[in-house]
Amino acid sequence: MHPFTYSRATDVADAVRDKAGHVASAYIGGGTNLIDLMKMNVEQPAHLVNVAKLPLSKIEDLPDGGLRLGATATNSDTAWNEDVKKRYPLLNQAILAGASPQLRNAATNGGNLMQRTRCYYFYDVATPCNKREPGSGCSAIGGYNRVCGILGTSEACIATHPSDMCVALAALAPTVRVSGPNGERTIAFEDFHRLPGDQPEFDNTLAEGELITSLDLPEKGFAKNFAYLKLRDRHSYAFALVSVAVGLEMDGDTIKEARLALGGVAHKPWRDQSAEDLLKGQPATAETFGRVAAHVVANAVGQGSNDFKIELARRAIVRALKQAAEGQQQAGDMYLGGQ
Repeated sequence: MHPFTYSRATDVADAVRDKAGHVASAYIGGGTNLIDLMKMNVEQPAHLVNVAKLPLSKIEDLPDGGLRLGATATNSDTAWNEDVKKRYPLLNQAILAGASPQLRNAATNGGNLMQRTRCYYFYDVATPCNKREPGSGCSAIGGYNRVCGILGTSEACIATHPSDMCVALAALAPTVRVSGPNGERTIAFEDFHRLPGDQPEFDNTLAEGELITSLDLPEKGFAKNFAYLKLRDRHSYAFALVSVAVGLEMDGDTIKEARLALGGVAHKPWRDQSAEDLLKGQPATAETFGRVAAHVVANAVGQGSNDFKIELARRAIVRALKQAAEGQQQAGDMYLGGQ
């Protein structure tokens, strides 16, 4: 780990000024991902601005009926918040499917959005990686790419976003509030994370120095018909090979509205709005679910070691839709036992 200086911000404006005043600086909250990256010399910030104690940890009602999740609230506090459990159980289950209790006790909501890929080559500084060193190449293409993406990839990068929480958020469609040197602004969640294109080094659309202050959930939480299905190699702490978040609004056996997002398959949480449109007005049947699942993976491309993900994603979508339609309010976590 390279040497660095450190400061603790007292408020949002102080944090933004402090970061702007130091070259190669970074915000740190729980540090559950950044510290690992620093230890591996993947990231080498010269200055850290601690934002964990900023007054951004409240979870509170919004005037429009939604819920504001403070950026520095921990994942544990968020998952077990009574309003989240009751009104947004999809988010509760996704958070609890991620990491371990110890990590959830430290990790923050804002930091969860800022997680970086767990692609093996990204962490191995002895190998080429366009995300770590732009223009150096992508070792995963043609290499061991079992954990890599099948949707929205590019010739420059096939890495995936690792978060569980963000897959549920993609389905719930909150607004991300940020503050930076040019003031405050909001970003639709679907616009927050980026696909790799020819600049995979950029994970999101934050401007330099901007700090996440909250996530504002809309009123609709799909609290009755939902499912979060996570497929992983072992039942304990492991990242998803494929995960699916589903929220449905039902009228009897007919789907009135649908939300569908996938994790473990792309550079960003993958929400498929065209698939959602295909579900609207359709009966909640195996035929409908199979047709929609086939549509989602129609343009999926495997890279060799991860070819199995295409069929795994198709089956997972069908299963998650079925669970949501039947109101099976369970975590739907599955252990594959290796692949």
